[in-house]
Amino acid sequence: MTGLMAIVLAGSRPGKDAFAASHGTDLKALIPVAGEAMVRRPVAALLASDRIASVRVLAQQPDRIAAVLPADPRLTVGASGKTIAATLEAVCNDPATQWPVLLTTADHALLDAAMIDYFCGRTGDADIAIAVVERRALLARLPSTRRTWIRFRGGAYSAANLFLLKSPKVAPAIALWRSVEQDRKKGWRLLAAAGPTLLLGSVLRLLTLDQALRRIGGKLGLDIRAVEMANAIAAVDVDKPDDHALVEAILAGRA
Repeated sequence: MTGLMAIVLAGSRPGKDAFAASHGTDLKALIPVAGEAMVRRPVAALLASDRIASVRVLAQQPDRIAAVLPADPRLTVGASGKTIAATLEAVCNDPATQWPVLLTTADHALLDAAMIDYFCGRTGDADIAIAVVERRALLARLPSTRRTWIRFRGGAYSAANLFLLKSPKVAPAIALWRSVEQDRKKGWRLLAAAGPTLLLGSVLRLLTLDQALRRIGGKLGLDIRAVEMANAIAAVDVDKPDDHALVEAILAGRA
């Protein structure tokens, strides 16, 4: 799959961001990582990938984000909604959106062209593809890292902040996301919203990840698939001080 439109979510959560403030800014996307604004790193990775035709960065303060990004004719910056779900609903309703869309986030500071190529090469015909990393793979590489894991039969998984949205048909999934958005770090909330049978199957580890996604997709009329990433550090984003220290250590070759 080539010629994709990539969208980078670079918005801010409501209220003061203490993590950003500790780095001298009020916007998480502008936290410096290895000497540059964090948002520059995933944008640069997308621009370096042969899979990507254009990149659009969405933020509540687009002018400030645009000021730290490279000049490139393939890159645009626009206004986001107040929440991720509101932003994605606007993307679905925008006639200028070029489908399929590759979605990532400003805090995916370790994203590189190889990860993008690996993911895009394995999405198949899915309406929604989700990049994931299995816990054992990441802990073998980074034993002390802490992530949010959702447990299934056969393994525990963390999302890797890469998503493929095939068409506006994904709107029902975004509506489901909106219903649990405030609890996005609690994966069981999403499973509960999809139905008690699915939640129970996960809690009791009766379902594999693929089985759970098929059931969620069946309820929404969508083909939803997981792509397990070969490079486990794809699951590492910069969401708290420990993440920031880890990512800088990885970039400096110390981890």
